[in-house]
Amino acid sequence: MSTSPPHIKKITLAGLIITLGIVYGDIGTSPLYVLRAIISNSGVINHDLVTGALSCIFWTLTLQTTMKYVLITLRADNKGEGGIFSLYALIRKKVKWVFIFAIIGGSTLLADGIITPAITVVSAIEGLKIVNDSIPVVPIVIAIISLLFIAQQFGTNFLGESFGPIMFIWFTMLGVLGISQIIHHPYIFQAVNPYYGYKLLTAHPDGFLLLGAIFLCTTGAEALYSDLGHCGLKNIRMTWFYVKTTLILNYFGQGAWLLSNVTADPATVNPFFSIMPSWFLMTGIIISTAAAVIASQALISGSYTIISEAILLNFWPKVKINYPTQIKGQMYIPSVNRFLWLACILVIVFFEGESKKMEAAYGLSITITMLMTTILLSFYFYYKKVPIYIIIPFLLIYLTIEGSFLLANLNKFIHGGFVTIVIAGIIFIIMYVWYRGRSIKNRFITFVRIDNYLNWFRDLKVDDSVTKYTTNLVYLTKANYDHDIESKVIYSIFNKQPKRADLYWFIHIDILDEPHTMQYKVETLIPDTLMRVDLKLGFRVQPRVNLYFKQVILELVKNQEVDIVSRYESLRKHHIPGDFKFVIIDRIQNYDFDFRPFEQFIMDVYSVLKNIGISDVKAYGLDTSNVFIETVPLQLDEDNPSQLRRIY
Repeated sequence: MSTSPPHIKKITLAGLIITLGIVYGDIGTSPLYVLRAIISNSGVINHDLVTGALSCIFWTLTLQTTMKYVLITLRADNKGEGGIFSLYALIRKKVKWVFIFAIIGGSTLLADGIITPAITVVSAIEGLKIVNDSIPVVPIVIAIISLLFIAQQFGTNFLGESFGPIMFIWFTMLGVLGISQIIHHPYIFQAVNPYYGYKLLTAHPDGFLLLGAIFLCTTGAEALYSDLGHCGLKNIRMTWFYVKTTLILNYFGQGAWLLSNVTADPATVNPFFSIMPSWFLMTGIIISTAAAVIASQALISGSYTIISEAILLNFWPKVKINYPTQIKGQMYIPSVNRFLWLACILVIVFFEGESKKMEAAYGLSITITMLMTTILLSFYFYYKKVPIYIIIPFLLIYLTIEGSFLLANLNKFIHGGFVTIVIAGIIFIIMYVWYRGRSIKNRFITFVRIDNYLNWFRDLKVDDSVTKYTTNLVYLTKANYDHDIESKVIYSIFNKQPKRADLYWFIHIDILDEPHTMQYKVETLIPDTLMRVDLKLGFRVQPRVNLYFKQVILELVKNQEVDIVSRYESLRKHHIPGDFKFVIIDRIQNYDFDFRPFEQFIMDVYSVLKNIGISDVKAYGLDTSNVFIETVPLQLDEDNPSQLRRIY
């Protein structure tokens, strides 16, 4: 069942304005630094450079953003949701090993997102240097970014309502400023001819390497896909053509100004602020700063979403997630917020608060994300039975385009690009270890037929010689089928410490490939004795087991399917509900069992990560006073260790 907001179902003015505020922060603020990065890397300003750069920008936005993302990728929606993890969820059951592409893409997307708030806010505030060269940029930027991260814990709905109108003003400003220069040099539109781009890449001494700077114009394209669920396909497509028009007008306006000022110093000039009339400069800086803050907010919110999806897809340790407002999808993850804030501050300090130095490192990681999306899309198309003669050209075209961008961006590695690669590497290790560690642990789960033990439950329930453990005993089970149960659960109930109860509950959490499903199913295995509840939750729904289980119990009681009144006579006559106790089985490594060296390394790191994250008790929202954690060793029931031989 989808719970998408109504404004994304159809095109409305409100939906279009909201989309402007949510989707385009990153790609929309790229005019702040793209052309400056190109001319500073080339070291010269001339006709061939400017027209070639504009041609490359135009065709990059057309082929990469419009064709790949807006027209093709947005169609690969998962019940209305988008993003690399949503795409992975669509195909994970068909190709098990594609998880590696998903975690590489997710890791690099998170890593490159760290530098985005820094470069956008710094680029906007640097406009103040034109007014007064002595203004300290770094303290102002750190203050703005710190306030933004502090505000996350209170919810940002009070800010979000203004994002759309501000971004509309921003894009309108981009278009008007561009036109103000183009009217003096209309011939600048000759740059639409792809020949000029080809000439730049082949004839200019560093033409191919300039692709690294040109790529910055499309770094936010992945956000269009990630925000699909917030805004909807129609709203994104409709607003994109307005956004793209204003972006092109602004880039071409900057190019027209550069051709009129070829003697300007390419190392210091910023054509974005140069095309502003002097009387408008302060207003332009204020609007630019507001747009930069909105872009930063979009990246922060996007990071929360990525991590929450990673947790449910078993790519990330369980961490605390807060919901500061009632708005659907708005969350706050304290640990991620602290990490992003610290990383942004370190990036600003490392690059000495100069956006020019950040440009030298920016974009390397996101090219890897785009490559991973292309690969996953190809698998998706294949399983959707798209003709192979369409899939292969798509794959070849975009592997060539994005591969070229990656090769050009590799030049950034020694100029600071290693920062995002190192961060992406750390995130990748966490995701890989957590996924593989859980896979290794799951190998040690053995299931038995519950039918073989039904009489055991009946007999234990009425055996007064065993002290009653609780009225309602609840176990979380990984068994996917009603007729199965883990052997360790049976051992826990009947062997380790016989646990007599009046009613036994098995709860299974089934994380579905769909994003927002919230359903449950109840199976009565033994009337008034043994019940199984299957919670079917989408991969974007937080598994609040305690809350959902209470809802299930209330509905079962209302339908007279179960009696939860205490079985103690003194309490039952007053209709007092019986007590509930949850048992969580924590499987830990038994060091009598030897893993292969690599798997042992995985399990050692997994154990460290598990201690950093929160427990299953907190993750599932269980009442700690009613939970008992039972540890069992990781071992197969049929394990037969080296036998001792008796001697006489």
